[in-house]
Amino acid sequence: MSSSQTSLINARPPGLVDVLDRILDKGLVIAGDIKISLANVELLTLQIRLLVCSIDKAEQIGLNWWRYDRNLTPGGQISAEQARELQERVVELERAVELLNPRPAGKAVRAASGKKKRTRKPKGSGNR
Repeated sequence: MSSSQTSLINARPPGLVDVLDRILDKGLVIAGDIKISLANVELLTLQIRLLVCSIDKAEQIGLNWWRYDRNLTPGGQISAEQARELQERVVELERAVELLNPRPAGKAVRAASGKKKRTRKPKGSGNR
């Protein structure tokens, strides 16, 4: 084979692997807006932003949200012991707030329901 035929065989069009490698290395951004209007009144706007790149490239441009997402990081879920400690702390804080802002017993019912509590007279009593 001649050298010109060899260079034609080696100069093939890029395949899917080559395209994906380039996209992950450089990154790809797709952005678009979808607007739904009726009689010149905008009813709905959807803004779509998509970034496709490798993790290394994302970190280079300052994106690293997955490091702090509890659902994606190992140990991100709190244990039963931590949940119990947090619940105890909430109860302590609620008691401290209640001590700082005590309410009379009658007003506590009114504040919780927004209405005065009415009492009913037993049947047969009262004027007719």
